[in-house]
Amino acid sequence: MDFENSVEEQEDNDLFEHFKIVVDKGQSLLRIDKFLMLRIENASRNRIQNAIDAENVLVNKKPIKSSYKVKPFDEISIVLPHPPRDTEVYAEDIPLNITYEDDDVVLVNKEAGMVVHPGYGNWNGTLVNALVFHFKQLPQLPGNDGRPGLVHRIDKDTSGLLLISKNERAMTYLAKQFYDHSITRQYLALVWGDLENDGTIEGYIGRSAKDRKVMDVYDDPEKGKWSITHYKVIERFNYVTLVQCELETGRTHQIRAHMKHIGHPLFSDAAYGGDKIRKGTLFAKYKSFVENCFAIIPRQALHARTLGFMHPTKKEHVHFEAPLPEDFVAVLDKWRNYVNNQV
Repeated sequence: MDFENSVEEQEDNDLFEHFKIVVDKGQSLLRIDKFLMLRIENASRNRIQNAIDAENVLVNKKPIKSSYKVKPFDEISIVLPHPPRDTEVYAEDIPLNITYEDDDVVLVNKEAGMVVHPGYGNWNGTLVNALVFHFKQLPQLPGNDGRPGLVHRIDKDTSGLLLISKNERAMTYLAKQFYDHSITRQYLALVWGDLENDGTIEGYIGRSAKDRKVMDVYDDPEKGKWSITHYKVIERFNYVTLVQCELETGRTHQIRAHMKHIGHPLFSDAAYGGDKIRKGTLFAKYKSFVENCFAIIPRQALHARTLGFMHPTKKEHVHFEAPLPEDFVAVLDKWRNYVNNQV
């Protein structure tokens, strides 16, 4: 049975994560450790077990054992310690593709597959580890520990432009532009389906109640943060469409969640259902063609192509563009050839 639970992250500080879960009426009996592993991001069995042993997991306000089986309408509260880590970010000699650099800023064209900053399960090999090696004494915003130089981020498997501050003055100046939504950002995305018109997607983006690793779009302001994406059709391939997306806000997974919300998930986006055939024929030849496309670009087809902002020293608007990476170019060529051969 497909079921849904009400999940609310009540508090998130440096030491602990607090969760409250109300079990859905359609939930079948399931051990609580397995249940919580399915619903809390980065919650291993050992982490859940330790919390249960410490009586940090309560069901209907009472501590339970890990063998307890959840029932419909159970109220579960959990306190989990954040995974311990060394707060120092270590420098690593990782090559960077630098689009532009001056005394105030660096623009990096990030390749798909690179994590932007250290976090759970990715303490090394990130863009920030590379930045600390190449640029000494990068500034940090308050409350942004472990992310020197960063004023924004893009997903691990999204390619494209990232703006880095080289000093505190530039970071403060740029952070306000992101806060005010005056930064201009355009992405290219390949999405499932034939979009009829250009449009705008709005809604409150928050964690999914079914899977905390992904985001959903809600009508309720209490469930998320306001978000706006404008999209424009660039090229049609019958069953998929290349679109340009311009962000008015910058929420986690914004384009990915928005496009799924309107029924057009990003091509090859496993987290949002785009890694399955969503449109097209039933022919085996077509299925083989799409699977070959997935092999070419085994990540969401999303590229942060342009970035424009008011320069902190020049006080003039500057604009930068990053060309599409090889995997994206290759999959577009493959779809063009497929469409042309159908005519």
